[in-house]
Amino acid sequence: MGSFSIWHWLIVLLIVALIFGTKKLRNIGEDLGGAVKGFKKGVNDANDTKAADTAIKQTSDEGSTIDVQAKEKNDA
Repeated sequence: MGSFSIWHWLIVLLIVALIFGTKKLRNIGEDLGGAVKGFKKGVNDANDTKAADTAIKQTSDEGSTIDVQAKEKNDA
């Protein structure tokens, strides 16, 4: 009770495949994968933009201030 055996899951998978068809399930999987990739790219772009907007102030020996923008180098 509470957990299903592998046979229960195989029967459920078979019924779902019969109802929707394997082609439609494949398309749903591709769409879901594309959405996850797009979400990850959006998160990474937001982090890159946030890092680029952060200005680092360094003080030289003369006492003047130099504003610098720091960026992370991505090898990918």
